[in-house]
Amino acid sequence: MPAMTELDAIDRKILSAMQKNAGLSIAQLSEAVGLSQSPCWRRIKRLRDDGVIKGEVALVDPKAAGLNLTVLAAVTLNDHHDETIAGFEEAVAEWPEVLECHAVTGDRDYHLRIMASDIDAYEQFMTGKLLKQPQVAGVNSRFSLRRVKYTTALPV
Repeated sequence: MPAMTELDAIDRKILSAMQKNAGLSIAQLSEAVGLSQSPCWRRIKRLRDDGVIKGEVALVDPKAAGLNLTVLAAVTLNDHHDETIAGFEEAVAEWPEVLECHAVTGDRDYHLRIMASDIDAYEQFMTGKLLKQPQVAGVNSRFSLRRVKYTTALPV
């Protein structure tokens, strides 16, 4: 885990601008945050070196990629032994259909956000991967009707 980096107002402006559009040139970014190019570049380099900026990606529209079904699945494990948890988490890490996996409190052990092309593809994922895991005692699936809000930007 990276050490806590002190972020000043300029760092926060840089991060905010980059979260909106990581494709901005240094010239565009420095103008947007009110800093000359060299100090702006040095700050971005420091933010990367310190692990504050983890990477830059292209955000793909799920429907354009043929992924029309979002599933929120609550998973219960058979037990909470270290090897059970590790085995499940290792399996989940390998499945491209799972975009997020959260260990949670309450009556379930994990919440997964899963993308599939349709209900048949999700059924194949469930029966071919998720339910074949010996650690899984049960799955409760909920299907998203529509996405009301989505952002990858953190409130810096």
